[in-house]
Amino acid sequence: MRWSLAYIPTLRETPAEAETVSHRLMLRAGLIRKLSAGTYSYLPMGMRVLLKVTRIIREEMTRAGALEVLLPALQPADLWKRSGRWEKMGPEMVRFKDRHGKEMVLGPTHEEVITQLIAGELRSYRDLPKTLFQIQTKFRDEARPRFGVIRSCEFLMKDAYSFDRNEAGLNVNYDRMYDTYLRIFSRCGLEAIPVEADTGVMGGDDSHEFMVLSKNGEDTVVRCSGCPYAASKDRAAKQGVGDSCPKCGKPLQQLPAIEVGHIFKLGTKYTEALDANFLDEDGKQKPFIMGCYGIGVSRILPAVIETHQDEAGIRWPVSIAPYQAVIVPINPPAREAAEWLHREALEAGLEVLLDDREVSGGVKMKDADLVGFPIRILLSEKTLQKESVEFKLRTEAEPTLLKTSEVVSRLKKLLAQQNGA
Repeated sequence: MRWSLAYIPTLRETPAEAETVSHRLMLRAGLIRKLSAGTYSYLPMGMRVLLKVTRIIREEMTRAGALEVLLPALQPADLWKRSGRWEKMGPEMVRFKDRHGKEMVLGPTHEEVITQLIAGELRSYRDLPKTLFQIQTKFRDEARPRFGVIRSCEFLMKDAYSFDRNEAGLNVNYDRMYDTYLRIFSRCGLEAIPVEADTGVMGGDDSHEFMVLSKNGEDTVVRCSGCPYAASKDRAAKQGVGDSCPKCGKPLQQLPAIEVGHIFKLGTKYTEALDANFLDEDGKQKPFIMGCYGIGVSRILPAVIETHQDEAGIRWPVSIAPYQAVIVPINPPAREAAEWLHREALEAGLEVLLDDREVSGGVKMKDADLVGFPIRILLSEKTLQKESVEFKLRTEAEPTLLKTSEVVSRLKKLLAQQNGA
């Protein structure tokens, strides 16, 4: 891809609306643009990152044995009334009547819908276990949308639902999703901390949130300084936790964080309410035992940026960067060599952007750092006299000289290492 053909509207000034580092950089790097309070358009660079995140999620969910579906965003209110959540969801739920006067909902989540589906499809214990997932837009009428896409009214979510015949099966699925989430977040470049959490309006017995520590996080993690104990602030309060850890007695810390995932053991909360039963081997009808597992896909981008940035801009991990490298010719004599190198990289299957704009070298380098490409390859008349390029990792302060003929092989080796191949 050539920068002249791409759509990367970078901004020099910080928009007044931006409250956090990630919000500022997502706007300045041309990843998103605001439409109205809590709603954002994703531009091509932002969309490329989203697609890479969703690819990682699909790979890991499939590895865990989950099957992808796509459920309706439009949901009848009757389902929510039967589950008992019509009133509990409160004003955050987007409700309306269709032209026939039927009460409808724009889905904030899909427990009711998936339970209704399974109730008509799975009949026997022989059909179990099953785990289904989707990646879909959700809607919530937030009272105070803020921090860009961290808290918005329309967002992309991965939600999964497991169905088992007993608690033992649920525990197996729950533990599998717990481990799967840690792999997903790690592959996206995040150190996510699992914490004991309150079940809230979702209901059920146990739950864990996956938190990324960030000074701009809306949530609070209560973490022990001496052992692995960690809980959400609400959960810790309900447990009566004070200043000392309930497990080892060491001091507790309260740290701001961004929630990127949440898993629940729902039990029979929805299956009993919606008459979702199966025939067990003893010949009796029993309600499915459910678990649900959510990832805030949209939130992964700002969470990564909050933890991978500096004064110059974003520092994307290779795994989800919009392009793996950018080639920057900074004067006319370097353009021919840059074109050749671009072709060689593309033929090798690498994701490389050629900055062929008629702007100064300084502008090109600032934009490269702002958008956050993991590798910058700079060509100039001076470097070409040595048959070399300046090869610079975004995470390092200084470039190194590398022979032009060795650039593609070096890229392939480095990218394989950083992707964990």
